Amino acid sequence: MPVEMVVESIRMNLLAPTRVVFLKEVKRERYLPIIIGVSEADAISIKLQNADVPRPLTHDLLASMIQTLGGRVTHIIVNDLVDETFFARIVLDVDGRHVEVDSRPSDAIALAVRANVPILVDEAVLERSAIEPDDARGAPSEDRPGEERIGEEQLAAFRDVINQLNLDDLGGPRKS
Repeated sequence: MPVEMVVESIRMNLLAPTRVVFLKEVKRERYLPIIIGVSEADAISIKLQNADVPRPLTHDLLASMIQTLGGRVTHIIVNDLVDETFFARIVLDVDGRHVEVDSRPSDAIALAVRANVPILVDEAVLERSAIEPDDARGAPSEDRPGEERIGEEQLAAFRDVINQLNLDDLGGPRKS
């Protein structure tokens, strides 16, 4: 059964040139993180922020073409997860005919926010990859068997990146 989601945020991955789009379930606190490319993240962000662009972006062009050819996007669905790769479908109504087109989730989401249509995720995908905070702090529950806490060794990579940051490079006033 598909579950309706919304784009909660797009975050930067400090360890790789990628972004992570977080989809949030509409009816509860459950999130699905999907790694996406920088340009796709920008395409989603630009539309969510209602930013003006001088010329149509690729996803704007796609939406315009679908409409010009008599189609209408009805929804998109993230429908599968294979070897850590998500798959999606763009669902269209073309002159009363149901049409589904294979897509990367990032492109489907960028189109969905432009067409203002539901973003759905198969429950089976959520069961395998969703994140649910256990309490207000988001700490893992010690009552759940098989759930692991993040250990010091895993946090070391992030600590190293943070410790290497030069805060003077962030654009603040320079000290002489």
